[in-house]
Parts: sequence; structure tokens; C-alpha cells
Amino acid sequence: MSGHQKRRKHTGKIIGIIVSVLLIAGGAVGYRFYERINGVSVSVVDKNDPFLYIPSNSTFNDVCSLLREGGLHDVESFRWVAGKMHYPDRVKAGRYRLTDGMSNLELVRMLRAGRQIPVKVIFNNIRLNTQLAGAVASSIEADSAGIMALLTDSAYFAEHFKLAPQSVLSLFIPNTYEFFWNTSAKGFVERMSKEYDRFWTENRRQKAFEAGLTPLQVSILASIIEEETQMSSEKPVMAGVYINRLNRGMLLQADPTIRYAVGDFTIKRVLNRHKEIQSPYNTYQNTGLPPGPICIPSIASIDAVLNYVRHDYLFFCAKDDLSGYHNFARTLEQHNKYAQAYQKALNKLKIYK
Repeated sequence: MSGHQKRRKHTGKIIGIIVSVLLIAGGAVGYRFYERINGVSVSVVDKNDPFLYIPSNSTFNDVCSLLREGGLHDVESFRWVAGKMHYPDRVKAGRYRLTDGMSNLELVRMLRAGRQIPVKVIFNNIRLNTQLAGAVASSIEADSAGIMALLTDSAYFAEHFKLAPQSVLSLFIPNTYEFFWNTSAKGFVERMSKEYDRFWTENRRQKAFEAGLTPLQVSILASIIEEETQMSSEKPVMAGVYINRLNRGMLLQADPTIRYAVGDFTIKRVLNRHKEIQSPYNTYQNTGLPPGPICIPSIASIDAVLNYVRHDYLFFCAKDDLSGYHNFARTLEQHNKYAQAYQKALNKLKIYK
């Protein structure tokens, strides 16, 4: 073999080694890129709450900090992938589910598309605006102070919903609703307005009209019944009593309105001194319905009013067995007998207030 051939063979070996090294290096670089994009990137820290909550107006840096706390392995790799996918300028607030083994690619795709998981908002047994604000704020981004500020904004409710301050609670129909977590106070109220319109079908409105009531008046009467009894079978009968009294111009004499007027819902026995309070909610002094609902009535109580039983009862009183059921009476004489028996039962238990 000539010297020239030897040199060519040696050069070929060197080139082969270089190519091999380049291929190996390229493979390693390629693998690192693949791992950055598709490798395991997340191990959820809180298995009981595997969600990433991105508040409104968050920056990309805010998201990175939140992800680091939530279980992101390599923030710099995430930043690199996010940059390549143009996510930093497309941050969307919301509640996102993190899963173990999620890659940067999956994570960025989810966040950029805004594929958040809704939350369930449930409220019931609500008597006051403050309770509603607290119940709703526990599920969505808007805080209770912001919700309360809106609920007490009389100008807002007058302009948008034609509701007086004392009637605001009638807008809210208790149920289970799905919301996106990043819902604002106004977003919540606007959604509830749509649910209100959906609830008050033509059929329900017609029944209210036939009872001589507006939807607001139905809600007010239903709120009294809600506080009077938890016995569903009694609600339509009780509604019939109140409608009979309204039609005859009689005082409603509803104890729950006294508790509301006094501001003490723990009162178990309404006394004469309670009935003397000066308040538009005192139905022992003022005829007709009070100016607004005394709680947010359940759908069952609203429908009980709309489907009230036609009868000639004018009175009712809790049974003396304290079962929660009531005795209904047509005459004051019969009612007084039931009332005396009930008062005697309270005395026996030393319940005086």
C-alpha cells in the first residue's frame, strides 16, 4: 500500500470517528430536546387538590411560580417550551387539573387553550347577603367582600334587574351550578339572572298570576314558608293558609318575619314583646307581605306556593309533640286550643324564649 493510500485510509477513519461522534452528540442533543418537550414534567404535590389556580391578570412569571409550588420539575424547560409555543403572552386565568406524568407539551397546550375544570357552586339555607357572599366566594375567585359590595349596590340592581335592595335575594334560585373558577362578582350575578329567567318559565309565571302574585311576591311568601317548616308535605297547605289570609286582608302573623325583624334567628318562642318591634317585616302589625324575602327560599318552597292547596284553613300551629308538623284550623277557637297545647309543651321543656 502506497503512502498516499495509507493517508487516505487514515483520513477516512478520522472522518468516520468524527461522523460517529457527531451522530452520538446529535442523538444526545435530540434526546434532551425530546425530554424537554415530552418527558415527565409534573408530579402533583397536593393529591387532594391537584389543581393549578391562575388568578386573573397573572403574568407568565406568576404561572411559573405557581407551577413550581404545584409540582413542576424543571421550570426552565417549561419556560423554553412555553416560549416556543408562544404561551407567555397568552396566559388565561382559571382552574386547571395537573396530573402526574404530564409533559411540558401537554401542560402548555392545556394552559394556552384555557382548558380549565369548572367548579360547583352550591348555596342553600341562606338568610342574609353576607351568607350568600361567603358561600359563593368559597368556590370562585371573587372574594366575599367583592361579592358583598355588589349585592349591596342598590343602583346596580335597580338598573340591571329592576330590584330594590330588600328584594335582591329573590334573584337567586338555590341549586348546584357549574362555574369557571375565575368568575367575577358581576359574572356570578349575571349568570344567576339567566338562571332566574330560565327557572321562571311561562308555566310558573302563569301559576303565580292565577294566585294573584308576582314572581317576587311568590319568593317572599316562599321564604316565610321555608322558615316555617321543613316538612315538604305541609308546604302547599301552609301556602294555602297564607294566601287565604292575604285574600281576606288579614295579618299574616308569621313568626319567622318577627325573628328576621328582631335579627335573632335563634328565638324558639316568639313573645308579645317581640311582636311590638317597629319594622316593615313585622307581619303582626303590617298587613300584606313584607317588603322582601326573609331568606332565599328553596325551589320546593317556591313551587309549594305556586301549587298551593285550595282549602278554607286560616290558622296553623306547631304540634305539641314537637315533631315539626303542624295542626291546621279553620276557626280561631280551634287554633287557640292547638296553640295552648303547643305552649304547654314548650313550658314542659323550659323553653321560654
